[in-house]
Amino acid sequence: MPGGENCRTSPLAATIKTRRRPVDFVEYAEENGNGKVDFTAQNHHQLGHHQHRIRTVSLIRYMRPGRYLGRWIFGALMLLMVSTMFVKIMLIHFFLRVNATMSSRDFLQLPRTSLEARDLMHAKNSEIWTNPGTDKYYKCIARPSKEIRDKTISNGYILVHANGGLNQMRTGISDMVAVAKLMNASLVVPLLDHKSFWTDPSEFKDIFNRKHFIRALEHDIEVLESLPPSLANVKPLMKAPVSWSKASYYSREILKLLKRHKVIEFTHTDSRLANNGIPDFIQKLRCHAMYEALRFTEEIEQLGKKLVNRLRENGEPYIALHLRYEKDMLAFTGCNHNLTRKESEELRKLRYKTKHWKEKRINGTEKRLQGGCPMTPREAALFLEAMGYPSNTKICIVAGEIFGQNGLKALQERYPNIYSHSNLATEQELEPFTQRHNQLAALDYIIALHSDVFLYTYDGNMAKAVRGHRLFEGFRKTINPDKKNLVRLIDEMDNKKLTWEEFATQVRGLHVNRTGAPNARVVGDSPKLEENFYANPFPGCVCPRPEEKTK
Repeated sequence: MPGGENCRTSPLAATIKTRRRPVDFVEYAEENGNGKVDFTAQNHHQLGHHQHRIRTVSLIRYMRPGRYLGRWIFGALMLLMVSTMFVKIMLIHFFLRVNATMSSRDFLQLPRTSLEARDLMHAKNSEIWTNPGTDKYYKCIARPSKEIRDKTISNGYILVHANGGLNQMRTGISDMVAVAKLMNASLVVPLLDHKSFWTDPSEFKDIFNRKHFIRALEHDIEVLESLPPSLANVKPLMKAPVSWSKASYYSREILKLLKRHKVIEFTHTDSRLANNGIPDFIQKLRCHAMYEALRFTEEIEQLGKKLVNRLRENGEPYIALHLRYEKDMLAFTGCNHNLTRKESEELRKLRYKTKHWKEKRINGTEKRLQGGCPMTPREAALFLEAMGYPSNTKICIVAGEIFGQNGLKALQERYPNIYSHSNLATEQELEPFTQRHNQLAALDYIIALHSDVFLYTYDGNMAKAVRGHRLFEGFRKTINPDKKNLVRLIDEMDNKKLTWEEFATQVRGLHVNRTGAPNARVVGDSPKLEENFYANPFPGCVCPRPEEKTK
């Protein structure tokens, strides 16, 4: 009622009223003086509406702090715990579903996120980087004391024209060092080939450390920079030595000619000495010449080591891939798998144009199925993936320009971390080697020699040279792919006859014993069919340790 002392608002009521928040107004408006909802003035059809409002009011009252603060906090914590558990269960369920459908190929394609993740990836796959080397063997090329050169005697002088690319010339020069020893002859610093496919104008001193070469061989043979003045006008006897000759061919037949003419000029040096049946001290000398005396120039060595260090940045391993899918090799072999008709015709014309390539009509499809073709970029990618190398693996291409309009696309789709000397070195660093393909090949050789894994896709001169050198240095991991079976398995998978898992399992099984572990050089019925000496100098330059012989 208005007026009077009884109508005054009590202090407690005033306090409660001032503490109400906006949300409390709904509750306040619906309550009578006793705190209960008054329905006396409501019509019967409004009953349901009021019951809904009662439930709403009750919920708000429950959730509101104040008299129900402890109950409100407890409810909030319970809600948080239940929602957290729900999210956790959903995430676990999602992960299990993804993991169940994800193949090993999908896993390898996950993006790398950090150095730790990369290290973990490599650690989990440590067996793919494991070096098959063993301490049961050692280098054994020490010069026997009785074979030290007698500096007072020389039966004549040898001039040589080293033919072919870098590594063909290296093996040829090493053989000529051995030939000079067999005839007790003096060797003039070799002349290099300028007429091969790349027409590199480099001289011996541009690629090799000439002073070191002379000094390293001084106790084996005499090496001169030129003929003595007394013989400068002597016309040398031109001779192409017989391929794959035994030591007796030189120590008897050729020696007689040398003593008669005083100067012999060998027009060819490639494969002029047999792989086997050669005196032990000559085999050791071949390795000494190849792996120790024929050192590259300081400029090449220094840049090569820089590129290796850049590849090894952050301590990561790398693969040196000798992807010989180059124009000259494809033309020579007649292989044209995955090439366009125009590209195939271009290779055919080059093959017929090159006179010293004897084989002209070649069935490329048949040759591939026989394992005689360089692996394509796609075949190399599938092989590496099947062998277990993750997609973040660093791969350095140690070869020339890849032929074809698709180039490295198929390889880069699976392995984006592709390098070469072209993108590892700066333009300024490479400027001295412009149009010097043999010098660039020397850089590739250094990268391949020091790689964690060397994979060659065609057994050519570089593959043989690097493989043998890595074996000599302690059986470093070198993968020799079984191409005949590999292309068969790839074709079967492409034709839906094999699943990826079946393909990968068979590929790994085929290559268990093809990773560069010690295996004695295989002697064949003919030199062309047997294992090359420089591809595997064991036995000859690598020997079992004495304690192993007695077991």
